[in-house]
Amino acid sequence: MNQRYARITGWGKYAPKQVLTNFDLEKMVDTSNEWIVERTGIRERRIAGPDEPTSYISVRAAQDAMQVAGITAGDLDLIIVATSSPDYLLPPVSSQVQDMLGAKCGAFQLVAGCTGWVYGLVVAQQFIQTGAYKTILVIGAEEISKAIDYTDRTTCVLFGDGAGAVVVQASETPTGILAFELGSDGSGYEHLIVPGLGAIRPASHEVIDQKLNYIRMNGREVFKFASRVLGRSLLNVLAQAGLSPSDINLFIPHQANGRITEAAARLMGVPEDRFFMNIDRYGNTSAASIPIALCEAIEQGRAKPGDLIALVGFGAGLTWASAVLHLGGPDRSVAMTMAEELFLIAHAKYLARRTMGAVQGLAVDALMAVNERLGR
Repeated sequence: MNQRYARITGWGKYAPKQVLTNFDLEKMVDTSNEWIVERTGIRERRIAGPDEPTSYISVRAAQDAMQVAGITAGDLDLIIVATSSPDYLLPPVSSQVQDMLGAKCGAFQLVAGCTGWVYGLVVAQQFIQTGAYKTILVIGAEEISKAIDYTDRTTCVLFGDGAGAVVVQASETPTGILAFELGSDGSGYEHLIVPGLGAIRPASHEVIDQKLNYIRMNGREVFKFASRVLGRSLLNVLAQAGLSPSDINLFIPHQANGRITEAAARLMGVPEDRFFMNIDRYGNTSAASIPIALCEAIEQGRAKPGDLIALVGFGAGLTWASAVLHLGGPDRSVAMTMAEELFLIAHAKYLARRTMGAVQGLAVDALMAVNERLGR
């Protein structure tokens, strides 16, 4: 039997429509745009509306990823949804996603805080390498805004909502995760926690009155933990893969705090511009942050098939996860034409949004031309 590898063949993301800026927060809580930007790097975040539950944003991201991969719901063997904010405590949101997509396969929800999507990607690789499955959808989706007290400035400025997804398929070509590390230090569990609504403090008037249904965070302890583990974990997986930081085309960290990423870059001796950051526009989207960042890096041309990508995250638990990934990209024989068209659309949208003047006009023209070609 030939060696099986887990190739990422598709990617997609979804950002809710509503934008909540730092200036909006200034009107809601005792804070300022300058304070938030200086300490976190965040300028705005997306907030899911009542018509955008976690199941919905998961499906939107998944559909884009499946289109890039050139597959249908009938091709899926397994769906993994990493989230800490499902539609319901029961059933798992993964089953809702499976039904909404029209898939006929197994599905489960994975809860590992902000590191959940990397955990899910590693799990998917194991299923593929053992020969159990051929095509797996891995989604990271969060609506942390639903667990935020907007009178608590220590948390309400940090989090946003969104979803990202990838399709992982079996391949005989060496690709996928080259090395990984999954970690947990439960001794610090209380530093990032929703104290109520679980088995210890079920829903009650007391839980609501004391706001125990909202996230509480010891920011100083979480910052210390993250600054300690991010760089160390990255160096560990690079050593496992027999690589050095200079071999990595792009580092994609969990988008939690710009200062934490700066500390990791200094520890590794890597220029900060080799760490992809979009925290300024999304805030901390928990399990969705790394897949959203991966999608945007591809849209912007900063990551492409054949590149070596280093992923790293940390979160509630306290947990951490890192991986060195060879980005395979869509299989040309299956879906390369559609993938190239979707890439052009995404890249044109990025240029239209982020550039000015003549360059912006060219990007819009390119977007219109591609949309006309696809009949959209």
